[in-house]
Amino acid sequence: MPHTKAMPRLLWPLPQAARLFSGLPLFAWPLCLIASLAALLAPALWNGFAVVFYDTGGYVEAALEMKLVPGRSLFYGLFLWAASLGWWSFWGPALAQALAVVWLIRLLLRCHDLPAGPFAVGGFSLGLSALTGVSWYAAQLMPDVLVPLTALALWLLGFRWLRLGRIERAGLGLVALLGLLSHMSCLALAMGLVLVTLAGRLFCRRWPLHITVAPPVAVVAAALILMPLLHLTLTGKGGYTPGGPTFLFGRLVQDGIAQRWLAEHCPAPGIKLCALQHRLPTTADDFLWGGLSPFLDIGGWTGDSEPELKQLTKAAVSAYPGMTLWTTLRSTAQQMVKVATGDALEEDHHDTRGILADFLPGMAPSFKAARQQQDQVTQELFDRLNLIHLPVALASVFALLPLALLCLRAARHDLAALALFVFLALLGNAFICGALSNPHDRYQSRLVWLAPLVVAMIALAVGNHRCQRLSNHSGSHLPSPL
Repeated sequence: MPHTKAMPRLLWPLPQAARLFSGLPLFAWPLCLIASLAALLAPALWNGFAVVFYDTGGYVEAALEMKLVPGRSLFYGLFLWAASLGWWSFWGPALAQALAVVWLIRLLLRCHDLPAGPFAVGGFSLGLSALTGVSWYAAQLMPDVLVPLTALALWLLGFRWLRLGRIERAGLGLVALLGLLSHMSCLALAMGLVLVTLAGRLFCRRWPLHITVAPPVAVVAAALILMPLLHLTLTGKGGYTPGGPTFLFGRLVQDGIAQRWLAEHCPAPGIKLCALQHRLPTTADDFLWGGLSPFLDIGGWTGDSEPELKQLTKAAVSAYPGMTLWTTLRSTAQQMVKVATGDALEEDHHDTRGILADFLPGMAPSFKAARQQQDQVTQELFDRLNLIHLPVALASVFALLPLALLCLRAARHDLAALALFVFLALLGNAFICGALSNPHDRYQSRLVWLAPLVVAMIALAVGNHRCQRLSNHSGSHLPSPL
């Protein structure tokens, strides 16, 4: 039987390599960690400084002045301050984010009975860094990387609770809590994932899964309670991170719903935009950030505009429910497939540049010398990367549901549930960011690398299963791994 002998010998090195490396932990794990961090921080290492975005300066400003900034979490600003050792170096936050990614990957592998030694963890970290945009988020001074990490943390807390140690449970709770406090979209997504966990507990009782609802619920409840209380304590003003209604109205502008309501109902008492409707732009970004936007005339981001925009949003949605539903579905679908890496990273982030120059002059020289500020981070760079990132992301996303069915047939209910959980997380994120704000590649690409991660895990599980089956079939013909 030469065929059955050859196949185990061919498949043996891949699933058994982790054993070889795990037998040499003194140098294998340090090498794995160095290689993984280098891959995840590659954009920052090449750039010469942590990657920044328009919003980065707003987070720094919120922490420096201890105030609430619309759409900019005070808590992520405080994380930047703490991880940078009091604004000493922004390599600290980037390193902390990359370490969290590596740790969550290892926990996920181990809790699903997959190889979780240095070879496996390093391979996953390097592979994801090469094939997806995860490194551009781990190396970026933005809370975007916390969104997928929060989803993974909630999965592990809800579906793999019994596989975790006490320190691991506490660490996952802290990672998730930081994510929930750092961005309102992350908080909204987590609330949806808690409902998914509850639904799993109610409707998947026949599956051999131990689903624990209390830990994810406790983390989300803690965030909902702590955010307004901490805001009140630190700034003297309670409540949640402001700005949500403004982003939603921006989406109504982009879909033409706001313009239609104003054209059919103006003049209206207390609506300043009636007199300015001829200046309304056609995109949400131009409305929110354009220098000539009528949004500035009614108060802009000072908060004075929020009551009017809330009133207009409610009125427009009530007046045109069918149009609102259609554009909501369309925006969600658009966001689901907008997953390109590098959205707006090539542009001039003048707000962040000004804040760093004014408030953190010690970092200004290295910041200005970075490739990103020298216009070397270009759209052409991301076009080349997306030749790989886009097909990998889209193929993985649409493979999740078929692979979930495959895992069910193979009695791997844990991986089937994980694939479904990640797909629903991606769908929920697409609704939150696409329909409640407006579609951007950044919103979905920050999370989409979870799909290739799960696909690779399923492939590894299938390979291990086949290798084990062939090994049992061939018996002593398989050489000893050691």
